[in-house]
Amino acid sequence: MPEHQDPVVTEVRGARVHNLRNVDVDVPLRQLVAIAGVSGSGKSSLAMGVLYAEGSRRYVEALSTYTRRRMSHASRAKVDSVRHVPAALALRQRPGVSGVRSTFGTSTELLNVLRVMFSRLGSHLCPNGHRLQPTIDVAANKDLVCPVCGAEFYPPGAESLAFNSDGACPACAGTGVVRDIDDATLVPDPSRSIADGAVTPWGMFGLSVMPQVAAAMGVRIDVPYADLTEAEREVVLDGAAEKREITVPSKTGKLFDLNFTYRSARQAVREAMNNATSEKGLARINRFITAHTCPACHGTRLSEAARGTAVDGKNLAQATALTLAEAMEWVPKVTATLPADMRPMAEMIAQQFTEMGRRLVELGLGYLTLDRASSTLSTGERQRVQLARAVRNETTGVLYVLDEPSIGLHPANIEGLIGVMRDLLAGGNSVVLVDHDVQVLREADWMIEIGPGSGTAGGTVLAQGTIDDVQRDPASLIGSFLTGDASVVIRDRVAEPDLFAHGTVRLETTPIHTVGALEVTIPKGRLTAVTGMSGSGKTTLVLDSLVPALAATHVEGLLPVHVKTVDASGVSRADVVDATPIGTNVRSTVATYSGALDDLRRAYASLPSVKEQGLTASDFSYNTGSLRCPRCEGTGQVVLDVQFLPDVDIPCPDCDGTRYSSSAWD
Repeated sequence: MPEHQDPVVTEVRGARVHNLRNVDVDVPLRQLVAIAGVSGSGKSSLAMGVLYAEGSRRYVEALSTYTRRRMSHASRAKVDSVRHVPAALALRQRPGVSGVRSTFGTSTELLNVLRVMFSRLGSHLCPNGHRLQPTIDVAANKDLVCPVCGAEFYPPGAESLAFNSDGACPACAGTGVVRDIDDATLVPDPSRSIADGAVTPWGMFGLSVMPQVAAAMGVRIDVPYADLTEAEREVVLDGAAEKREITVPSKTGKLFDLNFTYRSARQAVREAMNNATSEKGLARINRFITAHTCPACHGTRLSEAARGTAVDGKNLAQATALTLAEAMEWVPKVTATLPADMRPMAEMIAQQFTEMGRRLVELGLGYLTLDRASSTLSTGERQRVQLARAVRNETTGVLYVLDEPSIGLHPANIEGLIGVMRDLLAGGNSVVLVDHDVQVLREADWMIEIGPGSGTAGGTVLAQGTIDDVQRDPASLIGSFLTGDASVVIRDRVAEPDLFAHGTVRLETTPIHTVGALEVTIPKGRLTAVTGMSGSGKTTLVLDSLVPALAATHVEGLLPVHVKTVDASGVSRADVVDATPIGTNVRSTVATYSGALDDLRRAYASLPSVKEQGLTASDFSYNTGSLRCPRCEGTGQVVLDVQFLPDVDIPCPDCDGTRYSSSAWD
């Protein structure tokens, strides 16, 4: 019997995804394969649209029919054949942001280890508040007996120390933050009278008769709000929903006596919040809402009981307030503080924590505290967490597809990224990455260069082989950059006599996250770059401080809590151009998002033949226009429902994916 030989390459033949032009390529397995090329050349189409799409789809199709119908998966790629593709996982360029209870500790699962450590090795409190010494009886699932009061109790388990479960603070439900209505925003100008519109929510939410109802309840509405008594202010802000009869004039001037139920300022905001159905509606309400640290748990997210257990003098909240680097130093020292019979267990827990944290530190994340909210992490930080988790899963035989993993990384952190990829390969996996950074590309065992241009000018294989092969290939565009021989064009700078001649934007903040207090002066009318090591505070300065501060000044809102002052006179608005995918629904395209299609619709609507039919530009709309394809409703796709198989999206056969009905082509 011949010996079995594992495939050494994934064979792709006739790939036509997006702008790929019948690409034939062999992708080595169990090696680090880089796909390079200019932006829009087809790199991601090959990596994500072919290799990942086929690897994940075939894995799902290998499952049972019952399971397949309950899982989403990529539709079949436009390719003649793909042979020997492993099950694939994608580590995407921009990982999603986790929920409100997610922290750096939970997303890395380091907090799971700490919870086990505190539940097994901790000094617990009895029901009467007496502290017991650590004991091996906890690991043996025995009840503990308090030596002071004799109370018998079962110690808290790891689940009882989780802020997304039994250990959550009851006041904030484990979020560490409570949201409430800010009374200062309800009446922003106390010098105005209620009749003159002092109570902002009544004017915003269609409650124009509330001043008259308040007057019927004994509130003076013709004097400045500041002159009202405490009792009158209480009625305005939080009065009971009582009915009062008031006289209301009609449009013709006729008077009517009507009963109205009173809505206090706070109640008006609460009802508007419950009825809001759009982002715009929520934005109007948010001006009245303030979020502040939970006074019950002081932002730790944990209940008082969960904070009762201590290890080496620290409770769980204090331990998670440590940076990863500090925790890596502290956890191994815990062993020496415990009785001899508990030390083997403590060493195992410490070893697991150290192994999990080591790669994160090597990726440059040692500065993050374990209780840092995931929503405050930058894109680069979230992606590195995702990479580290992939290594820890210890898979084998999997194809990992990495979409521009160097984004957000300082050059000093590239070594850690390369180490992660080498760890994946050492586990018997295959790695395909799409990237532009030559420092990363030089580490590849095999390279495929797509090009030569973008869009229709790309989609072909320019060069492939080892790094040396690509460097020597005359067709390669990136080869000279890999060798360092390419001439880099540097724009000539014109000496400016005064960089601040057009004015300045000044910002001053207090410490936030791991970033200290900042004070910056930014010149107007200039291109200003903010750079620094990952985690140095770039995102905190620009996106968390400057942009929201500018927005607050123009809508008369409150500055972010950590922003002390901002002076940006003459700046009308702040627009953020980030990497968020464009489009809000399935009908959104580049043309609709950019507005280019609006001009095209108007141009077609101006044609004489179109005017004769009584058609307008709105008839060419994908969303509601009369010329959209009735079968796919302007999406360009329909669902192919095959019995016993998952539903598959295919181009609409009526409009061939164009989204328009046949009458639009006339």
